[in-house]
Amino acid sequence: MSLPLDGLSAIVTGAGRGLGRAEALELARLGAAVVVNDYGQPGRDGSGEASAAPAEQVAQEIRAAGGRAVAHLGDVSGHEQARALVELAVETYGQLDILVNNAGILRDRMIFSMTEDEWDSVIRVHLKGHFNTTHFAAAHWRSRSKAAGGPVYGRVINTSSEAFLAGSAGQPNYAAAKGGIVGLTTSTALALAKYGVTANVICPRARTRMTEDVFAGFQEPQDGGLDALAPEHVSPLVGYLASPAAAKVNGQLLVVHGGIVAIVERPKVAAKFDASKETFSFDELDELISPYYADRPPNETFAAAEVLGLKRG
Repeated sequence: MSLPLDGLSAIVTGAGRGLGRAEALELARLGAAVVVNDYGQPGRDGSGEASAAPAEQVAQEIRAAGGRAVAHLGDVSGHEQARALVELAVETYGQLDILVNNAGILRDRMIFSMTEDEWDSVIRVHLKGHFNTTHFAAAHWRSRSKAAGGPVYGRVINTSSEAFLAGSAGQPNYAAAKGGIVGLTTSTALALAKYGVTANVICPRARTRMTEDVFAGFQEPQDGGLDALAPEHVSPLVGYLASPAAAKVNGQLLVVHGGIVAIVERPKVAAKFDASKETFSFDELDELISPYYADRPPNETFAAAEVLGLKRG
């Protein structure tokens, strides 16, 4: 019996641990040949010596289960290393069909304490890293489409976070990077649709090395059941989005965790005010807008409460 991703090849970045590992294993289980990318640094802030061990261990898991996988030690925030990653997939498997961007680091700090390097490093790994791999994958698909004279198969699945929706007080760099990834994804979806390529973005909620502080108060089940915050709740959606079944899903943002998938609509206009004359005066704006916010909860943020408050059942 054929599998949904039989004959397809995939790259998963940041796949040595956590979400990326679960996603790489799921794509392989569904039949894809996988390039497992991970820079392998022990610190979640990107510190420590790079190591091929995490990526190679996951690649070995895939091969032991009967799948095809190769490991790639590379920092996707480096433009040429991202090029080499895409080239490895093409050289090894003949072409690239699926790109899952997951690699990232954390350097948390309040906005008034954050250093320039803490800002730059997180933006570089998350946002630039997503751009770098997508750039070279997109060029590959465009070239193939021109040679074929029509659409080809291509899937991009990017990783954002609910932090971009409602902010995260100690993570201005991370929240900004994740918001940028959403914009990158929707732009990519529009640009590549004519070549047969889709691009979607997920906001996963999972217990990983990067989120151990965020979910410190949420206990893992003691009865041996699957943790509601396990990465294995996220990876099936990535497998679906990577498959032919999701051909009509493009430019979408999906929140996923613990048996829940929520499709998030684009922002809607909540209220509209018209100037009585050619332009607004200060007093008129005060009369119109201030009452609108007068009865709202303090610090309410940009329509994110429903997403952040998702519960199963």
